[in-house]
Amino acid sequence: MPLQFNTVKLFAGSRSRELADKISKSYGKPLGDVTVSEFSDGEIQPFYNESVRGSDVFIVQSTNQPNDNLVELLLMIDAAKRASAHYITAVVPYFGYARQDRKDKPRVAIGAKLMANLVTAAGAHRIMTMDLHAAQIQGFFDIPVDHLDGAIIFVPYIKSLNLPNLTIASPDMGGSYRARTFAKYFNAEVIICDKRRKRANEIESMSIIGEVTGQDVVLIDDICDTAGTLSKAAALIMENGARSVRAVCTHAVLSGKAYETIQNSVLTEMIVSDTIQLHPDKKHLCDKIKVLSTDKLFANAIRNVNEHGSISDLFEI
Repeated sequence: MPLQFNTVKLFAGSRSRELADKISKSYGKPLGDVTVSEFSDGEIQPFYNESVRGSDVFIVQSTNQPNDNLVELLLMIDAAKRASAHYITAVVPYFGYARQDRKDKPRVAIGAKLMANLVTAAGAHRIMTMDLHAAQIQGFFDIPVDHLDGAIIFVPYIKSLNLPNLTIASPDMGGSYRARTFAKYFNAEVIICDKRRKRANEIESMSIIGEVTGQDVVLIDDICDTAGTLSKAAALIMENGARSVRAVCTHAVLSGKAYETIQNSVLTEMIVSDTIQLHPDKKHLCDKIKVLSTDKLFANAIRNVNEHGSISDLFEI
């Protein structure tokens, strides 16, 4: 018997509406109708304005700050479950709290595991995300995880720049594997910026491992928060004789004065994806940010999940 495919219904969380709109257009299906009401004390209540009974429901919501984004996602999952959806996939382009993936000091939470437990407990059958801070976070879930690779959108763009002396760099030791994986697409050398932190978001010292003289360097990272690490790494690379330095960062968290920091840095360009929407009141502060869309990748992944196709086929560049 031929496979039977359930009706797909796409819904957007409040903070991922822009990306969800683009995903729905790439998929060829309009977004479903959902309303998020808010009580006077800030408590939120999402509800679906259409039936989802028997449908494959995909809820698009990144869980960047504020924490209401996560709560809204959990409530939308729960509402779909209670409305008898057949299969619920949480499409979380940016999975928040992923930096808390281990106990790196005594008496701290493992936030990434807690977030995974919450999504599962809410009733999601599957999660779809991109460029987790640490790949092992996939193992925190007791449901299937589709971990999409941002290189599929970044590599073609970097190739289009035709940089004559390309070198790939990691802004820290922890990102060296990500940088080496990226470098394979270009057969390029890899350098590493070794940093020591005093505390979160504050760097004590940094040094370069590798040669950058005369090179066009591209820094690879998954998250750009305050932009402090990337701007310091870029400055150090240029001081050591590089011709140019750019940065590729999947998730543009960009908190605090990140926009100003990037604008005032030696970076030629900061290339990010749209997993997190740029701050509408701050994006004018920086003209160095280039946004590449993930809509086609997520739309194709949603289609393959619904039609029981391969996800890994989407990673061919």
